[in-house]
Amino acid sequence: MAKSQQSFEKKEKEKKRLKKRADKLKKKEARKANAENNGPDNMIAYIDEFGQISDTPPDPTKKTKIDASKIEIGVPKKEKVEFDPIRNGEVEFFNSSKGYGFIKDLETFEKYFVHINSCIDEIDEKDKVSFELERGMKGMNAVRVKKI
Repeated sequence: MAKSQQSFEKKEKEKKRLKKRADKLKKKEARKANAENNGPDNMIAYIDEFGQISDTPPDPTKKTKIDASKIEIGVPKKEKVEFDPIRNGEVEFFNSSKGYGFIKDLETFEKYFVHINSCIDEIDEKDKVSFELERGMKGMNAVRVKKI
């Protein structure tokens, strides 16, 4: 007589598989039963005027009307600013042996590099000067520097 092909382990695996399938069907039925309560209306979240998430809709009386024509899309147009190209300043530091120094603008208090080649008059420290700005390799440089 031949032995049965079904071993104890095979029977246990089959029972587990059937139990798993039954559990899956129960969960599916439970989801269908709760589908009426978990519809899309219950999943909506609202943001109040303080930026907090809530489940209650916002109060329509607090709604503000926004004029869509006043909304600017993109970069706002830059207003053209007219300013005098000639600026006044004071020489803070100047090394005549090396031929460079720094001028402090009296209006903005920014410091600008100045080279001896861009000076019209001879300058020393603490001199009041007038100058123009020009973009250099490392920033703005003072050019056409005159003593006042």
